[in-house]
Amino acid sequence: MIKPFILSRGRLASVRYIILFLYLAGISGCTVGPDFVPLTPDVPAGWSSSRQAAPVDAGATSAEDLKCWWTLFNDPVLTGLVEEAFRSNLDLQIAAARIRQARASRAMAASGLGPTVDVSGSYRRSQTGGSQNPTVNQYQAGFDAGWEIDIFGGVRREWEAADAELQSAVENQRDVRITLAAEVARNYIELRTYQQRIAIAEKNLEAQKHSAKLTVQRFDGGLVSGLDVANADAQVATTAAQIPLLESSARQTIHALSVLLDRPIEPLVQELSPASEIPLAPPAVPVGIPSDLLRRRPDIRGAEADIHAATARIGVATADLFPQFSIGGSLGWQASRADPWFTSMSRFWSLGPSVSWRVFETGRTLSNIELQKALEDQALLTYRQTVLTTIREVEDALTASAREQEYRQALLQAVSANRKAADLATKLYVGGDTDFLNVLSAQRSLYSSQDALVQSTGAISLDLVSLYKALGGGWQDL
Repeated sequence: MIKPFILSRGRLASVRYIILFLYLAGISGCTVGPDFVPLTPDVPAGWSSSRQAAPVDAGATSAEDLKCWWTLFNDPVLTGLVEEAFRSNLDLQIAAARIRQARASRAMAASGLGPTVDVSGSYRRSQTGGSQNPTVNQYQAGFDAGWEIDIFGGVRREWEAADAELQSAVENQRDVRITLAAEVARNYIELRTYQQRIAIAEKNLEAQKHSAKLTVQRFDGGLVSGLDVANADAQVATTAAQIPLLESSARQTIHALSVLLDRPIEPLVQELSPASEIPLAPPAVPVGIPSDLLRRRPDIRGAEADIHAATARIGVATADLFPQFSIGGSLGWQASRADPWFTSMSRFWSLGPSVSWRVFETGRTLSNIELQKALEDQALLTYRQTVLTTIREVEDALTASAREQEYRQALLQAVSANRKAADLATKLYVGGDTDFLNVLSAQRSLYSSQDALVQSTGAISLDLVSLYKALGGGWQDL
C-alpha cells in the first residue's frame, strides 16, 4: 500500500516561512541597472522645403492619410502587384520569422521567473567483490525542484530586453513592408516610363524615316546632295539604336518585380509587357510636421526599441555583481526491493534556501557591464542617425517633387514649340526654302523634349513614392 507523504505541522510551517520569505524578497527586490527613458529628440518644427513646394500640402497627416497610398495612383495593376507582394515577398516572410524568433526568446526569458521541476527514476543492480558476495538491487524515484529568486532583477531585466527586442522585430517587419510597397511601385512606374519612352522613340522613328524618304526623292530629282541622305539615314539609325536599350531596361524592371513578388519571370513578362500609361497620383500630400515621424516611422521606433533592449541588458550584466538566492527541494523513494519502494521507510526529502556569490572573477562582470554600456551608446547614436536620415529623406522628396513639377511645366511648353518648329522646318524643306540641317535639328529637339517629358512624368510619380515612403506610409494594416 502506498502511503501519502505528509509533513508534520512544524515542518510544514518551516517550509511555508521559507517560501514566503523568498517570495517577498523576490517581488520587493530592487532591479539594478538604469531604467529606460523614452527619447525626445530635437527635431525642427516644420519642413524647410514645404515653403518652396507649392504642390505639397504641409497640413496635418494621420495614419489613414498614408494607409494605402499606392491606391491613389488609380492603377488596378499597381494595386494588385503591391497586395501580391505583401502576401508572397520573401523578405517580408523572413521578417515575420524573426518576430516568431523574438517571441520565443521573450518566452524563454520569462520562464526564468518560475520554478523548475525535474522527475527522475532509476534501477541499478550491482555487486562488489567476487561472485561469493550478494547482488544488490536499488530502486529510486523522485522529484527535484528549484527556484531562483530574482531579488536583484537580473531575470526581469532579461525579460525586459527580450520584450524590447520583440518590439524591434515587429517594427523591422513594418519597415520591410514600407520598403516593399515603395520598391514595387518604383519598378512598376519605371516600367511604364520605359514603355512610354519606347512609344515616343518609335513615333519619332517613323517621322524620321519619312524625312529620310523625302531626302531620297529630292536627291533622285537632283535637288539636294547625298549629304542630306546620309544625315537622314544617320538620324534614323541613331533613334533606332535607342529602342533596344529601352526595351532591355523595361525587361529588367519586370525581372526586379518577379523577385519582389516571388513569381516566375515569363508569366509576369506576358502580363506586364503590353504598354500602359504612367500612373499619376494627386500631387498634394499631407506631410504633417517632423515630430509626426517619431511616432509613425517604424525604423525610428525600432531604433528606440533597440536602445531599450541595450539599456535593459546593462541591468542583466549588473545583476551578476550580486549574490543569487534560490530555494531547492527534493522528494523521493529509495529501496533495495520493489515491494517496500513507496513506503514511508524508503522515503527521503530535503528543502532549503541557498545562496551563491561569485566574489572574484578578474573583472569579467565589470567588463561585461562596460560592454553593454558601449552597445547602448551605439544604439543611441544609431537612433540619432536614423532620425536625421529620415528628416533628410522627407526634405529631399519635398524639394524633388516641387522642382520636378516646375521642370515638367517647362517641358510641356518645349514640346509644343519643338513640334511647331519640326512641322515648319519640314514644310520649308519640301518647298526648297531651307536646308536639311534645320529639319534634323528640329526633329532632334522634338524627340529630346518629348523623351524628357515622359521621363519627367515618371519622375513626378517616383518622387511621390519616395515621399510616401519617407513619411512612413503603408504599414498600418499589420
